[in-house]
Amino acid sequence: MMAVLFLVFVLVVVANAKSKLPKSDTNLLEFPLNLEYLEAEFFLYGSLGRGLDHIQPNLTGGGPPPIGARRANLTPLIRNIVAQFGYQEIGHIREIKSRIKGFKRPLLNLSAHSFATVMNQAFGRPLYPLFDPYINDINYLLSSYIIPYVGLTGYVGATPKLKNPLSRKLVAGLLAVESGQDAVFRSLLYERAMVRVIPYGITVAEFTDRISALRNKLGRGGIKDEGLVVTTNNIKNIGKMTGNILVGNRNSLAYGRTPKEILRIVYGSGKEQVPGGFYPRGANGTIARKYLKSKKD
Repeated sequence: MMAVLFLVFVLVVVANAKSKLPKSDTNLLEFPLNLEYLEAEFFLYGSLGRGLDHIQPNLTGGGPPPIGARRANLTPLIRNIVAQFGYQEIGHIREIKSRIKGFKRPLLNLSAHSFATVMNQAFGRPLYPLFDPYINDINYLLSSYIIPYVGLTGYVGATPKLKNPLSRKLVAGLLAVESGQDAVFRSLLYERAMVRVIPYGITVAEFTDRISALRNKLGRGGIKDEGLVVTTNNIKNIGKMTGNILVGNRNSLAYGRTPKEILRIVYGSGKEQVPGGFYPRGANGTIARKYLKSKKD
């Protein structure tokens, strides 16, 4: 009997803790779950060949399994790094859902075709053969370049809008690890910047430049993204360095993006009301569904 009463007490405390957050904070905290689910599934499948349904099924909320995700052909070091990131994303989802109710995993399209579409958009022409993110280290790293940075700009953009100190503390912790992941991917790619991606004959650096340019175009929020190499006349590079291992504004502060900008990018449509890309049915949560609803109206 005492055990039952204690369990009820714990559940009440947790429920009260969640209910104390302002509604605006709750909406801003749940929105990043869309990106966290995307990263978790891509990293887990890419490194281990299985995702949340096998490793932490209680976190999916009964959402549909991702489309086309599979184990990548990675060397031991890259596989180990990606697996670590996958388990970090599990922790992120678990932590967010411990603070707010959240939502079920959205339908994610992690097929090779989905990533090939992004690359074709980035270059403004079809690459042949179609780009396959799962075929080797370089392709997988380039595909990973697409994901964490978008999420971290969302955390930067959300921070000043949060009202509760606990909300800001959570986002600060999430931002720190997401930034670290992005820095690792950029470092691994920077080491290979002048390597030409087979069979396209295009350097890794140019791939990153094109991907960043595409995200700036789709986001429609100005320059908030940069590849691994910049021109020497870039105003922030006082020392005339062309290397750009970390992204930042002229004072090397991180860029922030709004939910609208993020949806435009991850949908691949440039419009927050038009789903597609990695989210064929759209993202979940109050903010994302509001834009989808406005399209129907």
